[in-house]
Amino acid sequence: MRGGEFGRAEASAEHFGHEEDSSAQINTERELEFALDARESAELNQVQAALDRIEADNYGVCVDCGIDIPAARLHATPEAERCITCQQATE
Repeated sequence: MRGGEFGRAEASAEHFGHEEDSSAQINTERELEFALDARESAELNQVQAALDRIEADNYGVCVDCGIDIPAARLHATPEAERCITCQQATE
């Protein structure tokens, strides 16, 4: 997905605009593709941020309070940047 010439929406453009599709259906499909693209981009950004923290030797440390993030949380969500308490406060 990253570094390519086309995003998800462009790659699936062949699915849009068939004669038998209504404009509402086409718009819904496009919106879905854009939403999926945004979600995947956000996930990739979180993974890249986790890799950057590994490289900076501060992976597993909460970015807000500085305590160690429990291993069980990192096992369940390896890209987590906050402990559960700080994540709940952020949300």
